[in-house]
Amino acid sequence: MAFSSTLATHFFLICSLLFISSSTAKTSTRPKGLILPVSKDLSTLQYITEIKQRTPLVPVKLAVDLGAQFLWVDCEKDYTTSSYRPALCDSAICSFAKSTSCMTECYSPARPGCTNNTCTLIPENTYAPIATSGAVGCDALAVQSASGRPVTIPHFLFVCGATLLLDKLSSGVTGMAGLGRTKMSMPSQLFAAFSLKRKLGVCLSSTSSNGNIFFGEFDSSTAPLTYTPLLTNPVSTAGVYSEGDASSEYFIGVESIKINEKVVRINPTLLSINGTTGHGGTKISTVDKYTVLETSIYKAVLKAFAKELNVPRVPSVAPFGACFSAKKIGTAYTGPAVPTIDLVLQSKDVYWRIYGGNSMVQVNKDVLCLGFVDGGLNSRTSIVIGGHQVEENLLEIDIAASKLGFSPLLYRKQICANFRFAARA
Repeated sequence: MAFSSTLATHFFLICSLLFISSSTAKTSTRPKGLILPVSKDLSTLQYITEIKQRTPLVPVKLAVDLGAQFLWVDCEKDYTTSSYRPALCDSAICSFAKSTSCMTECYSPARPGCTNNTCTLIPENTYAPIATSGAVGCDALAVQSASGRPVTIPHFLFVCGATLLLDKLSSGVTGMAGLGRTKMSMPSQLFAAFSLKRKLGVCLSSTSSNGNIFFGEFDSSTAPLTYTPLLTNPVSTAGVYSEGDASSEYFIGVESIKINEKVVRINPTLLSINGTTGHGGTKISTVDKYTVLETSIYKAVLKAFAKELNVPRVPSVAPFGACFSAKKIGTAYTGPAVPTIDLVLQSKDVYWRIYGGNSMVQVNKDVLCLGFVDGGLNSRTSIVIGGHQVEENLLEIDIAASKLGFSPLLYRKQICANFRFAARA
């Protein structure tokens, strides 16, 4: 799904007029880039960021969902602000948000998320998973610029969620940051508010130290990137969606899989996106902890990997299906010395190489497991590249050009905790 910067800018003009705001972003000097610090919660393995929201501004912890449609926050508990504005039913904002439903009457005292004649969307906790109806509105939001100073958007569009949506989220988290391919996503609104280049930089740390997500054009010269097209799945992969909605997630075209540069025999039709059902294909996820493979692909990969590694297997440790004695596996600069796994893209010379640091999981001091899990037969998406495989790699999601740049050869311990994005002048 493509989204227009012109449309997004038009939204901010609408929001400004309706809410009598003199500007869309309070800043004396327009930033060239914005940064969200992202840490890994080692108990839940969720990626957590923090923004400031409301008036007066308060810190808000959010779980990151790379492919979700919008920002949602729990408005039922301790949501106090003087700047919240509901999106009235049939307004231009509701049309922009693609809301097709309206909360005509709220049966409790008026508050953010509970006002009469407000349009609604369906916020989703993709970790639980659980979804429910939530009111659309705007409130002040502040993030960090590339120069380190905070910048504020007076009227940032989001959805009020219910407290029940926080189930299974990390401690202290009160919502989710949706970074997907929609007009209402956080990137789309930030790009429009500050006239930024429509690019996301993603560098997730494998430790509790901060990685970062960068909005705008950044200097990646220290990490040369390989590019592959972003694909559009014409059928939404959200838990709840309207007929005709395209997926907001980031898909790429994997053509084959190699282990130690040997092709793994799999059904090639599973690698394509079915234009009618939306099944198949490959997407990138920050919600799935590990790469998820359709059952037949999973079995073929495990068999080929075990053959190439040639180390006796030990009893499996859930959720993994192939585990090995750590004492039998050496170490290398790129992590455990195991066979490389290549996701071959548009040609044999373009591939995402997964080294041992990203393919293996140390479940205890004696056991290493292949960090891939079984997604079941006829799974919705055939390959989901999960968080463990994304960590310590630099990704550039160029939304304007609809391409993904990646530098998977960077792996070494804590590189994303030390990587510093630099905005281009």
